[in-house]
Amino acid sequence: MSESAAARLATSSPEEFTAHADAAIAAGRAGVARFIDCPASNEDLLDEFDELISGLDDVRRLAKAVSQFHPGAANRAAGESAEQAVDKLLTDISLDVRIYERLRAVDASGSDSATQHYLFRLLRDFRRAGVDRDEATRARVRQLREELVSVGQSFQRNINTGTRAVELPLSALDGLPADYVRAHPAGEDGLVRITTDYSDYIPFMSYATDARARESLWRQFNLRGYPQNIEVLKSLLALRRELAGLLGYGSYAQYVTEDKMIGSDGAAADFIERISAAAQDRMLRDYEMLLARKRVDDPSAEAVDPWDTAYLEDRVRAERFTFDSQAMRPYYEYSRVKQGLMTVTEQLFGVRFAARPDIPVWHESVDVYDVFDGDRLLGRIFLDMHPRADKFSHAAMFSLTVGKAGRRVPECVLLCNLPQPGDLLQHTEVNTFFHEFGHLIHHVLGGHQRWAALSGIKTEWDFAEAPSQLLEEWTNDAATLQRFALHHETGEPIPATLVEQMRAADEFGKGLHVRRQMFYASLSLELYRRDPDGLDPLQVEIEMRARHIPFAHIDGTYMHLSFGHLDGYSAIYYTYMWSLVIAKDLFTAFDPDDLLARGPASRYRTAVLAAGGSAPAAQLVRDFLGRDYTFDAFKAWLDRN
Repeated sequence: MSESAAARLATSSPEEFTAHADAAIAAGRAGVARFIDCPASNEDLLDEFDELISGLDDVRRLAKAVSQFHPGAANRAAGESAEQAVDKLLTDISLDVRIYERLRAVDASGSDSATQHYLFRLLRDFRRAGVDRDEATRARVRQLREELVSVGQSFQRNINTGTRAVELPLSALDGLPADYVRAHPAGEDGLVRITTDYSDYIPFMSYATDARARESLWRQFNLRGYPQNIEVLKSLLALRRELAGLLGYGSYAQYVTEDKMIGSDGAAADFIERISAAAQDRMLRDYEMLLARKRVDDPSAEAVDPWDTAYLEDRVRAERFTFDSQAMRPYYEYSRVKQGLMTVTEQLFGVRFAARPDIPVWHESVDVYDVFDGDRLLGRIFLDMHPRADKFSHAAMFSLTVGKAGRRVPECVLLCNLPQPGDLLQHTEVNTFFHEFGHLIHHVLGGHQRWAALSGIKTEWDFAEAPSQLLEEWTNDAATLQRFALHHETGEPIPATLVEQMRAADEFGKGLHVRRQMFYASLSLELYRRDPDGLDPLQVEIEMRARHIPFAHIDGTYMHLSFGHLDGYSAIYYTYMWSLVIAKDLFTAFDPDDLLARGPASRYRTAVLAAGGSAPAAQLVRDFLGRDYTFDAFKAWLDRN
């Protein structure tokens, strides 16, 4: 694969990209006609359909990625338009009774288990799309899905373009590391400019000693998407509620949880309450420690404000657990972390990364690598890791091409907002890098199934985060970190004692972290469980905040309007914690004294990662662990002091 069609299209002009999408749509419509009249049956017919859908789906995925990463506004707009157009055809296909009846007639009783699983999912998804509804209902479903694509794009676009900034006196940088201070010189007016980009925001909220400065930046961070997303979110909730009703569901939360591991919105609500209750006592202890530390600076303090949390957590870890998180920064220069992560991945999973500087990219900061197993090409990855104007503002893996055995290899891109090469990372940012790389390696290793529909990260959605959360465990291992965490000035490896201090200090704040995740999970679920008619999303945010975390809502802020998961994840943010429960159980199969041992990693690669979506996730876990997953490892982690 000397060239990349995805890269060529991602770097093409808006007109060329649109022309390609139009051609793909025309070919797709012709493919539908051929499929309906195709004389093939059973597995040959399934292959015809798999190729038809995968070709369109790759165009749609690439278009979505372009709309999120391209520096050019016209290119992003072309991506959005192409995504809408392709999604329209995919919706038409999902509602085509003729296609459904042909697939329903397929006899897969003599086929392998993956093929049977594929057909089961295929027919289920047709029914969930509404193919068995009357013509008038199908027409309205089609219209709603088209509107939802456009509304979802608007919601995310308003977040991406909503970067804000504060201008503060130079004294506001007191407490910040020297490299951060150097990167933020004062302007002619004597003020420094701090943005809401994560690479600015996270260190500032952790280290700035000036509480008023932290508050100023925190307020701006929680105004991203405001006011544009007020009406956009209302439309998103109303359209999805109507769609769910047409398909026979009481709410969109009920609809979207049905085909997940969890099975229902009621089970999701129960899971959230179970996790929240398990973390209750620990959360209260964490909060009391934060309040006690705040009273050192302000004896009259009666509560901890949300802009205090990261700073106070860092102070408690430094003073009570003798761990200074700034002491780790000098060991985390971006380029070394990137290379170290890739080297660790190579050792664990038996792959090799080869740089491809000849592949065209949409921005000069993007790196490209081919992934090999020996001499066998497994896939291609793109790393778009640093913030810039109008780019996707969080961190995620986007698929560019879904692989298929014997046909094509997978391609994907990481979109993150980490500091530039030469700059230093927080440990949390190293953690984020490993997490997203876990998605990437899952997409590549799992991208070689017989059916593209089962290739890559095509498992149940609430399992998809487990492999990425599992890879985070290696960021807490001294032997792993010492392979690449070298002091940027002296070249000395990070001391094992410092890593152990970090691990001990990280036990603090765990209760607050879990309850904060349950706040997000309950917010996403309740917004989609309730009737949107007359619903005030801000009041739901206030209610869920009060239920799960001890920090009061601050008037004049609107966190939910920049909560991008409300579009893509809709009601199922709970999936992060559900996956973490499974990831903690998966981790029990690895040797804590030798996390880089190939034996467990090789078995994990085969049983879980390379299997893609070829079987239900619970079966993949059972194949690896030799038993069903349990809550035990997570509970032990949560209760550990």
